[in-house]
Amino acid sequence: MHTVVVGTSGTSSADVVAVARHGARVEISPEADAALAAARSVVDALAAKPEPVYGVSTGFGALATRHIGPGLRAALQRNIVRSHAAGMGPRVEREVVRALMFLRLKTLCSGHTGVRPGIARTMAAVLNAGITPVVHEYGSLGCSGDLAPLSHCALALMGEGDAEGPDGQVRPAGELLAAHGIAPVELREKEGLALLNGTDGMLGMLLLALDDLRRLYTSADITAALSLEALLGTDRVLAPELHAIRPHPGQAVAAANMAAVLKGSGLTGHYQQDDAPRVQDAYSVRCAPQVAGAGRDTVDHARLVAERELAAAVDNPVVLPAEGRVESNGNFHGAPVAYVLDFLAVAAADLGSIAERRTDRLLDKNRSHGLPPFLADDPGVDSGLMIAQYTQAALVSEMKRLAVPASVDSIPSSAMQEDHVSMGWSAARKLRTAVDALGRIIAVELYTAARAIELRDGLTPAPASAAAVAALRAAGVAGPGPDRFLAPDLAAAAEFVRDGSLIAAVEPVTGPLG
Repeated sequence: MHTVVVGTSGTSSADVVAVARHGARVEISPEADAALAAARSVVDALAAKPEPVYGVSTGFGALATRHIGPGLRAALQRNIVRSHAAGMGPRVEREVVRALMFLRLKTLCSGHTGVRPGIARTMAAVLNAGITPVVHEYGSLGCSGDLAPLSHCALALMGEGDAEGPDGQVRPAGELLAAHGIAPVELREKEGLALLNGTDGMLGMLLLALDDLRRLYTSADITAALSLEALLGTDRVLAPELHAIRPHPGQAVAAANMAAVLKGSGLTGHYQQDDAPRVQDAYSVRCAPQVAGAGRDTVDHARLVAERELAAAVDNPVVLPAEGRVESNGNFHGAPVAYVLDFLAVAAADLGSIAERRTDRLLDKNRSHGLPPFLADDPGVDSGLMIAQYTQAALVSEMKRLAVPASVDSIPSSAMQEDHVSMGWSAARKLRTAVDALGRIIAVELYTAARAIELRDGLTPAPASAAAVAALRAAGVAGPGPDRFLAPDLAAAAEFVRDGSLIAAVEPVTGPLG
C-alpha cells in the first residue's frame, strides 16, 4: 500500500487524494517530529508565565477576556472540543472526513500549532486504522476554521462521540480506538484549539473536486467531439491556428482533445450537404472548446490557490518557534478557498449547460440533420431518449442554482467577535453536488451521441469515437432499438464517465489527452 510521509513543508494534492480516497498509510517524518517538539516547548514556556496568552491560558472567541488558571486548562481544552462538536444533519462522506483529518495533521506537523508529537501520532494512527469520525453536514461558517466538523474529529481522538470503523459500521469512538490499540488523547494547553482551527474541510473538498473535474473536463471534450460527429459538423473550427490567435491555454487543450478524437472521421465535413446547407455549426458545437477551455483555466486557477493553501499552516493563535512567540492572526479565514469553490461551481454549471444543448440538438429532428426524432426506433410508438434529456435538463437547472455563490454571504457569530465569515464550507458542499450532477450530464450526452453515431448508416466514425462507443456497449449500456428501461443504462453510463472508463477507452487511439 502507498505510504504518504508528512513533513514540515506541507503536502501535495495527490497525497491528499491518496489518503482520502484510496486509504494510503500516513507516516510522520523525523523532521516533523522535531518541529512538533520545538513548537510545544514554546507553548509550555508561555503556559508557565502569569501573563494571559490567547488559546493557551484564556477562553476563546468572545470569551477570550477570561484568564484561565493552570488547574482548569485541561478542562478548557476538552470543553472546547465537546461544545464545538455541534454539527447537525446528514453524515459527511468518508473521503471528505479523511481529507480534512489528513490536512489538519499536515498543519500540526508544520511546527506552528504547538501540539505535542503524541497528538499528531494518534491522528495518524486513527487514519491508518481506517477509523472515520462521524461528521455532520452543518456546523461550519468557514471562518475560525471548519470548527464543528473538525471538532467531531477531535472528539473521536478523545475517545468520545461516534465513528465508522473500517468495516463500515458506526460504533462509539472509544470502542473503535480500543479495538485498534489506540489510546485516547488527553489534551493540554492549546491542543484542543489547534485541532479545530483550520480550513481543512473546505480545502479537502476543493482538492477532491479538482481530482474529479480533471476527468470530467477531458470527458466533456470527448462527448462534445462525439456530438459534433453525430451532427455531421465540421472539425475545421478545431484547427490549432484558430485557437492560437486567442491564446487562452485551456481553449487550446480542449480543441486539441476534440481534434484528436475526431481524427479519421467519416462523419465530419458533411455540414454543407443537407437539404438546407449550413454555413457553420451552432454555438453549442462550434464554441465547445471556448467554454470548456475557460472552465479548464478556472480549474487551473483553483489548483494554484489550493497549492498555496496546502503549503500554509492555518491556526490561531500560531506558534513562531524562532521568535518564541504565540500570536493571534486571521489566517483561518476561508475567503481564498471559498472564492474558487464558488468559481468552480459557475464553470461546471456552464459546461453542463452547453452539453445539454448539444443533447437537445441531437434529439430534435428539425436540427439533427437527418436523425430520427429523439433517436427513437419507431417514433410515436417509441419515445427514444426524450426523457433522458428531461433528466439532463433537470440536472442543469440544479447546477445553475448551485452556481449562486456562498462566499458573498456572511452571518455574524460569537457575539459579534466573528463578524465576517467566508461560508467556504457551504461553497464546498454545493460544489460536490454540482460535480456529481456534471458527471451525470456528460453521461447523458455520451449516451445520446453514441446512439446517434450508430444511426448514421453508411458513414464511418473516427477510430477513437468507435472505441468509445464499443467500450460503452461492453459496459452494458445498450445501443439503438425499441424503448427499454432507461434508468439502469443512464446509471451505467454515469459510472463509465465517473471512473474514467471513457478516457481509458479513447486514449489508446488518440494518445494522452489534456
